[in-house]
Amino acid sequence: MKNASRFVSQYLHSCSQATRELDKEKILSMGNRILQAYADAKTVFIAGNGGSAALASHLACDLSKTVCGLNPRGKKKRLRVISLNDNMSVFSAWANDEGYEHVFSEQIKNLAEPKDVLIVISSSGNSENILNALRTGREMGLYTMAWVGFDGGDASSVAHDFILVHSHDYGVVESTHDVLCHLVTAWVAKEVANLDREQDDILVMEPVALAG
Repeated sequence: MKNASRFVSQYLHSCSQATRELDKEKILSMGNRILQAYADAKTVFIAGNGGSAALASHLACDLSKTVCGLNPRGKKKRLRVISLNDNMSVFSAWANDEGYEHVFSEQIKNLAEPKDVLIVISSSGNSENILNALRTGREMGLYTMAWVGFDGGDASSVAHDFILVHSHDYGVVESTHDVLCHLVTAWVAKEVANLDREQDDILVMEPVALAG
């Protein structure tokens, strides 16, 4: 029982330490890129494999809906977000006919436009489909971000910017990426709400022509 308790404590400590070591400036920089995509009506694409695929879907869900605020159905301006993992017919067609390494990059060719944003999530940073997505995104004028772990892998040098989780444990890396998902969503939602309030104030303060 003592060994089990020690294991739990060490694991929780590893998760806590990895979270504390995240680069706050890079988090804010990436948050600003997403906020700019919202302001410019651009699309945020997200991709990952395995547990990171689930996180890509999770992040897409949160950025799509949570950013809409407390009255989501009444919000006209939205953040456009697409998880490239979620259309399994398209995903499996590319994997079956052309190879798994092309499942993200070929979708990007179909859907993306210059100044869109691509976020890839990968513990190792070395998955070929992730690297192809980053290369294609850069070639097409997207801003590319990588959420990685371990030593960052090749993704950290291919992407425009990256956030590194300082751990070689898949579970710790993915758990920290999940924290990052909620942190970025919460920050973007707060900033979007501020932008909307500022816009409302501008509309209210527009000069009114006086009669007479």
